[in-house]
Amino acid sequence: MRKTALVLLLIFLTVPLSCGKKEVKPVSQDSKTAEEAFALAEHIRDSFMKNDRDALLKDTTESGFKDIFAGGKSYGSVELEFTPRWVEIDQAKVTLNITWKSTWTVSGRHDEDRGMAVFVMEGKPLKLTRVERSNPFNVPGQ
Repeated sequence: MRKTALVLLLIFLTVPLSCGKKEVKPVSQDSKTAEEAFALAEHIRDSFMKNDRDALLKDTTESGFKDIFAGGKSYGSVELEFTPRWVEIDQAKVTLNITWKSTWTVSGRHDEDRGMAVFVMEGKPLKLTRVERSNPFNVPGQ
């Protein structure tokens, strides 16, 4: 009986040790690209809220910069919230679907807006080339 208990104890002690190691899988290139796209969208959002055009020029192409400032209307302040919903990665471009919510202060008046935008990004490192659908950077009421 003691030998059987000792054998069972040894089996229970060695089984978890041999199966306890988890294999660490390397991060895929698509995952890295998606993380880069999320970070770029957040950086663009922060730069726009701070009205930092130099940072926006570094993160966008000429057409992407024009899409951001297409409305051209001035504003006092803006709060933007982005929630990434879907990312599609092609060899040459990344499309990032984002739901957004904004609160604008224009001439002492507060306006809220929300929508769904598609950010098209290309290049290495990624840069915003287009904003499709509902543009979160347009002041409401334009």
